[in-house]
Amino acid sequence: MEIEPQNTCIDIMSRSVPTSPPPNVTRKRPNRYSDRFIPSREGGDLVSAFSLLESPKQSKPLPWLENCSDNHVSSCVLRISNGASPASTLSHSRSERDNIGDEEESTVNQEDRVETSYKHVLRQELFGEWWNETHCLEKSDSYNNLSGVDSSCQDYSNGFNSTFGEVRQWKDWKQLNNSSKKLFRFKARSKSRLVTSPLNLSLEGLLSSEVFTSTPTTTRKIVKSPYKVLDAPNLADDFYLNLVDWSCNNILAVGLDRSVYLWNALNSKVTKLCEVSSGDAICSVSWSPRGKELAVGTRCGEVHLYDVSCLKNIRTFMGHTLRVGCLSWNDRLLASGSRDHSIRVRDWKSPSNQVIELCGHSQEVCGLKWSYDDKYLASGGNDNKLFIWNPGCSFSPVNRLDQHTAAVKAIAWSPHQSGLLCSGGGTADRCIRFWNVVSGTLLKTIDTGSQVCNIAWSKNVNEFVSTHGYSQNQIIVWKYPSLSKVTTLTGHTYRVLYLAVSPDNESIVTGAGDETLRFWNVFPGTKTKADTMESKSMLSSCRTCLR
Repeated sequence: MEIEPQNTCIDIMSRSVPTSPPPNVTRKRPNRYSDRFIPSREGGDLVSAFSLLESPKQSKPLPWLENCSDNHVSSCVLRISNGASPASTLSHSRSERDNIGDEEESTVNQEDRVETSYKHVLRQELFGEWWNETHCLEKSDSYNNLSGVDSSCQDYSNGFNSTFGEVRQWKDWKQLNNSSKKLFRFKARSKSRLVTSPLNLSLEGLLSSEVFTSTPTTTRKIVKSPYKVLDAPNLADDFYLNLVDWSCNNILAVGLDRSVYLWNALNSKVTKLCEVSSGDAICSVSWSPRGKELAVGTRCGEVHLYDVSCLKNIRTFMGHTLRVGCLSWNDRLLASGSRDHSIRVRDWKSPSNQVIELCGHSQEVCGLKWSYDDKYLASGGNDNKLFIWNPGCSFSPVNRLDQHTAAVKAIAWSPHQSGLLCSGGGTADRCIRFWNVVSGTLLKTIDTGSQVCNIAWSKNVNEFVSTHGYSQNQIIVWKYPSLSKVTTLTGHTYRVLYLAVSPDNESIVTGAGDETLRFWNVFPGTKTKADTMESKSMLSSCRTCLR
């Protein structure tokens, strides 16, 4: 019987070799994303992000420990950890180094002497920085006084330079101490402040500090919308007329076509004062200083004087041949400027018809204003001239100012400085000029960019307001003498030809060819807020009609 070893071997091998199980296949899970953000700290700079303290610098070894062996240093640390006082530990280490054999010496004096020294050593070991030498001396003196040790026996000159190593500035140590409080806190930008140390209490240091150098600045907020609007039908759009004036009794006079209306600012009551004949028209209105009489100039050249209390015409002045476009009062004189180029000054209280006639302008007189001391009279004309008169001394102009290049209607005297006059020019000029009328010199000039229609000073503050025509129709409040703009008010759609100031010198009223009168709060007041609100309690923000 034949045996086939090869096949048997193959069979045996096939049976003996077990089949290995299939390897475990691990599947990679897909990345899943969600709205939750988990920051990764890998590669992050925590020191700069969280204002961490840097690793403390290696402090200089203390000179009195340089020659000590490791056993001595270890014994000091062991004594402190076992509850021994730091002073006794230092004194013991010193005694072992200097005189090891003398262990029976009393350490009471040594404890008092090195108590202050140890505190500075401890600060250096913990913080690596030092307080100012003078501050440390003050502290050491207080410690010595408490412990009964005479400070004269302490050798501080050698102690701070040789024993304790480098002396740092007190403010440097304070900055480091403050930085330790910012651990794990975000950095915040802060204004640089003057670090006041005990050594910086001199007068120069205090004057240079922020307490004395920083002054709070307060800016006055002006509402840029009118608090009341009155409709004024038939309000003339004529640059050469003056149809609005506000009395000291808080009554507003407005000339509309052939009539004059009175509007009481306390109760909003409207009263019709007068009406001229057909073919005539109202060209100017002006209140007397005491607010009881109203002067009205007409197109026919007449000046009517009315008693407002009884609504009667008490006098009529003749003399002008053409329209009277401007009027101005002082205590006893009434001046009128006309299109006939003349100015007539009358004593309105005198029964006689004595008249002072001032001639100098070659065209219509459109601006007229008495000074606050009733001495000078300023007149502006369509001939681009500004004249200063003194009717009590001469019938000729005291000063002839001809720098304007357009008609001069806007004229105002400063109530804060005697002899200071400002004037504004028309469309071709657009400038406000300031004059010293005593010397006749031009002080300042500012280009407003628009036709200057009116100027009025505030008696409460050294500011003035100007109204303008083409091309911006704006109202500007200025500071003097800086000539900086406080605010600019807009709202009128036509030239702002008319301007009057309230008796409390806080509000103004402006009139334009858009047939509206707008009331604005522009100047600060001298009264309390309650008084101001009471005086304006009857004024509503709704729009009403004047007649």
